Amino acid sequence: MQIRQNKTRGQEKKMNKTTDIVYKMIHTRNELENFVGIIENEKTVGVDLEADSMYHFKEKVCLIQMAAKNINVVIDPLVIKDLSTLKPFFKRSDICKIFHGADYDVRSLFRDFGITIHNLFDTELASRFLGFPETGLEAVLKKKFDVTLNKKFQRKDWSKRPLHPDMIAYAAADAGYLLPLAKGLKAELDEKNRLGWVYEECEYLSKVRPISANNQPLYLSFKGAGKLDRRSLAVLEALLGLRREVARKKDRPLFRIFGNRSLLELAGKKPLNLKQLENTAALSPRQISMYGRELLAALKGAMELPANVLPVYPRKKSPRVSLAVAGRVKALRSWRDKQGQKLAIDPTLICTKALISTIAVQRPSTLSELAAIPEMKRWQRKEFGRDIVRVLRNE
Repeated sequence: MQIRQNKTRGQEKKMNKTTDIVYKMIHTRNELENFVGIIENEKTVGVDLEADSMYHFKEKVCLIQMAAKNINVVIDPLVIKDLSTLKPFFKRSDICKIFHGADYDVRSLFRDFGITIHNLFDTELASRFLGFPETGLEAVLKKKFDVTLNKKFQRKDWSKRPLHPDMIAYAAADAGYLLPLAKGLKAELDEKNRLGWVYEECEYLSKVRPISANNQPLYLSFKGAGKLDRRSLAVLEALLGLRREVARKKDRPLFRIFGNRSLLELAGKKPLNLKQLENTAALSPRQISMYGRELLAALKGAMELPANVLPVYPRKKSPRVSLAVAGRVKALRSWRDKQGQKLAIDPTLICTKALISTIAVQRPSTLSELAAIPEMKRWQRKEFGRDIVRVLRNE
């Protein structure tokens, strides 16, 4: 990989001895503006991010890597506070932005910088539609190019400055692989007449946004909370609140304070003194030493709540399904699974469980009626619409 010869002021060329990746580090607003002026002439650009979710309470994007033909740059958003210069570039529909596993990146770019993305192509999603058994970037690159990625720095704290040059070279490498990878995957998809499917899925993917808690109880996003009784649920909520407060004060991710399994165990056993807390074996001696009193206070408060104010886990009542609808669901699922086997892809890509249920309930008898179902995508209707209507007519 090379860098364009038209250098901007302050440009740095760096070569990592192990990866031979040449890149330019961008850490001023002027350099960023000059780079955007160059990159806007490209038709395809690979994009990757590094964040610090494993080290801080509130995660943030710490590096943005972008690569095109003869271009490989690493942008430092912790130094360049204003990235508004990038917004028009990401909005342009005539430039394809290549990501791998774009869901997290799309949400993060919007959350931290208000960046929205038009014309996105996700190589991870493309790999799934080609039936790859493993779709992580490392596995896909190994399959396509026999490249083995060095993941030495994958779990490092990307928020620390200065970053070691080897870390930056590691970050720059992934973005550089995305262009040839996307080119190969697109050719395979086109050959199988599935390229349009992935394009439409990527269009939906580009519109995902960060999930807002909206002051909802913390237990709603905690796996296993739905199995607890009301008192245990109150205890769990108190413990989750304490963990969140401690994590915020210490600026550490939640899992580095208490693990989910430990909190679930405490919610079930409800220790009320230090001895009982130790006997649960849910926490390490160090955790008990640091947080024991706070934990017991939170537990005590939850145990003293009156019964009439205890939380109730919201449960969606599944609508009663008639035998006819159940029969249509079974028929549609059987058809879908056979299609998945025929195409050698995950059948849920063809039609999700939720979409099957919706179709079975509404029972469209024509393609126009099927098209009226909002969840039905264009490629699904075009490719499988007639089959779906035919299956329903036979039920």
